[in-house]
Amino acid sequence: MKKYKFLSIILVILFLLPLPTIASNPSVETQEVSAKIAGNILLNGKAMNYLQALTDRFGPRLTGTSVYNRSAEWAVEEFKALGLKNVHLEKFTTEGWERVSPARAKMIAPMEKTINIQSLGWTPSTPSGGISGEIAILQSFSPEKVKEQADGFKGKILLVDPNTAFPEGRFAALVRAQEVYAILKQKGALAVLIPDRYENNTIIARKAAIDNAITALPVAALGLEDNLLISRLLEKGSVKIEFQYENKTPGQIPVNNVIAEIPGREKSDEWILVGAHLDSWDFGTGAQDNGTGCASVLEVARAVSALNQAPRRTIRFALWGGEEQGLLGSKAYIEAHKAELGKCVAVLNTDNGAGHPIGWKVQGRNDLSEAMKPISNLLINLNGNTISPEVSFDTDHAFFVLEGIPALDLLVDMTHYDDIHHKASDTIDKVNPHNLAAGATIVAVTAYNIAEQPTAIAPRLQHDAIEEILKKANLYEFLVKIGEWK
Repeated sequence: MKKYKFLSIILVILFLLPLPTIASNPSVETQEVSAKIAGNILLNGKAMNYLQALTDRFGPRLTGTSVYNRSAEWAVEEFKALGLKNVHLEKFTTEGWERVSPARAKMIAPMEKTINIQSLGWTPSTPSGGISGEIAILQSFSPEKVKEQADGFKGKILLVDPNTAFPEGRFAALVRAQEVYAILKQKGALAVLIPDRYENNTIIARKAAIDNAITALPVAALGLEDNLLISRLLEKGSVKIEFQYENKTPGQIPVNNVIAEIPGREKSDEWILVGAHLDSWDFGTGAQDNGTGCASVLEVARAVSALNQAPRRTIRFALWGGEEQGLLGSKAYIEAHKAELGKCVAVLNTDNGAGHPIGWKVQGRNDLSEAMKPISNLLINLNGNTISPEVSFDTDHAFFVLEGIPALDLLVDMTHYDDIHHKASDTIDKVNPHNLAAGATIVAVTAYNIAEQPTAIAPRLQHDAIEEILKKANLYEFLVKIGEWK
């Protein structure tokens, strides 16, 4: 820890150096307050404490489970302890799902061998006693083509061929996956196996379809090397396997977002939202996805409230539920707060892990990019001044983008993020404490400066301007297809 403390001291000293005179710079007072915030987080920060509580005390926080609910209640108490106002839970509902037991699976012909299979999310249990059957290859994930193949699938376990089934990518195939599963169930198929892509038979947690309805039949992931073995054996003859697992599918359940705020001193009806998702998948302990984001949100709240000087505008904090199931919590929040979205000045989101922080993604907005430059100048000595035009729809800023609200998504070095993403290896020991503190500093300084500006950082876009951004980012057709854009 000493080396991180030393680096933090150096960064604070650099942060406090005077900036070049630029007409659009924040005021001297705002720069001084920004340095104070930075010093508090980098020298006296609690982000790792928050993260350790989430990962070591609560562990994985699957949406809607009792563990998730306890972590939400914990976050409420943490916000209250910091002196924040209007701290509360906001409920929405979704289809519930929970893994009760891991899969037990083996090949029984032409050899006996344990194989690595795990249920995909929001799929049913196997029947009592498990599933046993011969493997048949499913070459397409198109409902139309599946109908042509389906007559030979009765009593078979279907192994998806990823080389032919996903011509537009795996995620695109999920849009019509429920249709495919329903057809296969009707034709008598027993289950579907989808091979994973990671060495050492590593399986990642994910859903079997784009929505949250429970699939018509069991759908499981199969380890890479086991898939290759089965594929080789199928070239010589039949392969038979058996497996079983249990999932809980309780139907519609309530889930809570956690909301808190620091009221503004002048324009309290205008607000900046700083958010991250509280839920995680259930293989690891959700450290980088997204415990680090939650820890950053709590750390920003701590550092700004410690100023004992309210910002000009209100800063609202949100820890979302249901992100892993389709950004459910943030979407529900938007629907519930439509009437006040006109007062939302900006949304800041953090959900890219604790790699080295680089700056912000501005979601294709040139006006926001220009407006961010004076604030980014404050972050040069943290190497956090990059402004990327990248547009993404993969985390909780996404539906705010569709509302035209200026949205920033924290940009970090994600070189090694996929090593742990949705895997059992997503644990706190992979988190660099200094990177986490630096990221929280970037979020805090940016949020405070946006809240302090005399005018809104950028306007709310209208429908045509949003659509143009979506088209340039090649997101338009996909969002229309899944019904999220009209």
